[in-house]
Amino acid sequence: MKVAQLNGPNQEYTIVEREIPNPKRNQVRIKVEACGVCHSDSMLRQLPENMYPAVPGHEVVGRVDAIGEGVTGWSVGQKVGVGWHGGHCFHCESCRRGDFSNCEEVQTCGISYDGGFAEFMVAPDDAVVAIPEELNSAEAAPLLCAGITTFNALRNNIVRAGSLVAIQGVGGLGHLAIQYANKLGYEVIALARGEERAELAHELGAHHYFDTTKEGWQESVNALGGVTVALATAPNAQAISALTTILAPNGKVVDVAVPAEPVEIQAGVMIGGGKSFQGWYSGTPVDGEDTTKFSKLQGIKPMIETYPLEKINEAYEKMMAGKTRFRAVIVFSE
Repeated sequence: MKVAQLNGPNQEYTIVEREIPNPKRNQVRIKVEACGVCHSDSMLRQLPENMYPAVPGHEVVGRVDAIGEGVTGWSVGQKVGVGWHGGHCFHCESCRRGDFSNCEEVQTCGISYDGGFAEFMVAPDDAVVAIPEELNSAEAAPLLCAGITTFNALRNNIVRAGSLVAIQGVGGLGHLAIQYANKLGYEVIALARGEERAELAHELGAHHYFDTTKEGWQESVNALGGVTVALATAPNAQAISALTTILAPNGKVVDVAVPAEPVEIQAGVMIGGGKSFQGWYSGTPVDGEDTTKFSKLQGIKPMIETYPLEKINEAYEKMMAGKTRFRAVIVFSE
């Protein structure tokens, strides 16, 4: 099989041939049909030397190709995927309480084991996500990271239908978050720099759009009553900090972005009105199933650009430069 691997820190991908792996006990082998290219893949360029060669890819969609001993619930030919959450131990305190996201030994697909930038991969059976047959594989792939992260962050906060919700950023995560927020029944505000994405934001389901480079945008949002949840999807520390000023009483900033600089929060702004700030982790495989089912039901799709495996470096560099509209996906030929 062909794989795209990193041979050391800060190196480009190299296409090499490897033996197709056999699944061990409690593992399944997946014939990969598509795999998204995510900003989090950049983490694999900063691993310790002894972790190379590494094969990233945590937005994997394909079909079960082989099943290891002890695996139940999965069948050969079934459409499946693997997301960021790549397995858990079941025996630590968090797992015993059902909090698999905070497992002390949590695995990450593409870091703990080789990911989806390969024609075949193996994964623990508890990391596998059932994918609806009706979903196109290339369009389903980003739902297992960008999709699950934004959908999960919105649905797990106490937001009544009709409440005002703000989505900061109309990019790789934001363009999906706007769709989810609309279909969950919220009044949606889209926030971005400049006017060039206003039309797209409205097409995706935003009811309001505000250019955050203009004076007075915060006052305009607060004139609508302030937001119950402000979801930060773009990694700009200053822009995320500004979200605290548009919260309604008991409102919350939920951050799924990871800016390089610290986010500053004024305690006085938060204390008055009982406001809060929360970080949000992606989600577990069952959350991935909820995300793909909801996306199918509501017709939610990512905007994607597809590439063959041989163009992985082009796809990665364009994504890192912020020039992809909006998710890059590696597609494997039949």
